[in-house]
Amino acid sequence: MRLSPHRSRTARAVFGALLAPLAAVAALLVAAPQAQADTTICEQYGSTVIQGRYVVQNNRWGTSATQCVTATDTGFRLTRADGAVPTNGAPKSYPSVFDGCHYTNCSPGTRLPARLSSISSTPSSITYGYVPNAVYNASYDIWLDPTPRTDGVNRTEIMIWFNRVGPVQPIGSPVGTASVGGRSWEVWTGSNGSNDVLSFVAPSAIDSWSFDVMDFVRQAVARGLAQDDWYLTSIQAGFEPWENGAGLAVHSFSSTVNTGSDPGGPGDPSDPGDPAPTCRVSYAASVWQGGFTSSVTVTNTGSAPVDGWQLAFTLPSGQQITHAWNATLTPASGTVTASALAHNTHLAPDTSQTFGFQGTYGGTFTKPTDFTLNGTACATP
Repeated sequence: MRLSPHRSRTARAVFGALLAPLAAVAALLVAAPQAQADTTICEQYGSTVIQGRYVVQNNRWGTSATQCVTATDTGFRLTRADGAVPTNGAPKSYPSVFDGCHYTNCSPGTRLPARLSSISSTPSSITYGYVPNAVYNASYDIWLDPTPRTDGVNRTEIMIWFNRVGPVQPIGSPVGTASVGGRSWEVWTGSNGSNDVLSFVAPSAIDSWSFDVMDFVRQAVARGLAQDDWYLTSIQAGFEPWENGAGLAVHSFSSTVNTGSDPGGPGDPSDPGDPAPTCRVSYAASVWQGGFTSSVTVTNTGSAPVDGWQLAFTLPSGQQITHAWNATLTPASGTVTASALAHNTHLAPDTSQTFGFQGTYGGTFTKPTDFTLNGTACATP
């Protein structure tokens, strides 16, 4: 709430009589926290944090027309949404708010990625604001992957369509109906070429709802589109507009991920200490003349968690790192150490962390050698 300027009173007697109470009220107003100023984002992939825990993103990827979102204290509104794209293809964008990680952008303090089998519940709530004279859906976008990745495209996407306006439909084809979270949904399955998509479409518009995201995740597992040892990486809510869309809003959003504690972790009386980790590293590279990008996945194959993991390895002569993501890599050549970031510092038993980097090379490209996790040599397939 923004505070209005104080209005002066003209009657001195009234003013004098009320001076003490007004002073007390003024003191309370000064002490009260000020509402966060709205932030407008027009950059293609620009983002900002709200409530200290969620990320609002513009995420305009299907058009060059201008789009702007304004982040509020509790959600966002689409303040500009120029242009249109064919309704038989992909939408213009996905302006949204999320808990978790999206292309290495992780919300503060998130508990995602989290293994599905470790999650007891994921309560979420949303309040949408709709507009006429636009073609769009209002939808959740839930991402699942076999690895706890925080970058790129995940293996399975679950979409929950709260509303659709205009001649648009989910990816794939309808396969029946299902009752999830106490509601009836039309179910669609398909693939967009890079990941599987499971969509649940409401028969009529839902303005607001509180539900457990895991109800939909379990549907994906039951249909063979995920497994219990996969990971939930992000919970997103927003809009996919095809035509116009200015005025669409998420008035409020919340997401909580409830998990059990890791066995053998801190505070476990059966924990004998911190044994040396055992590990496995997989390395994949895309190479072109003079340059390359690499993806490195380190798996904790031991019985104890590793906190503050560091993976050291030796780059071949002539290779130099120019950019990295999901880890801090130093130095740029020779014996390099990849250090965890704040959001992925914990490496539980039988789980993995993935990071990547881009670089240059001379001569013949070869892979790095001598991978060690916190000083212990790792197996390399």
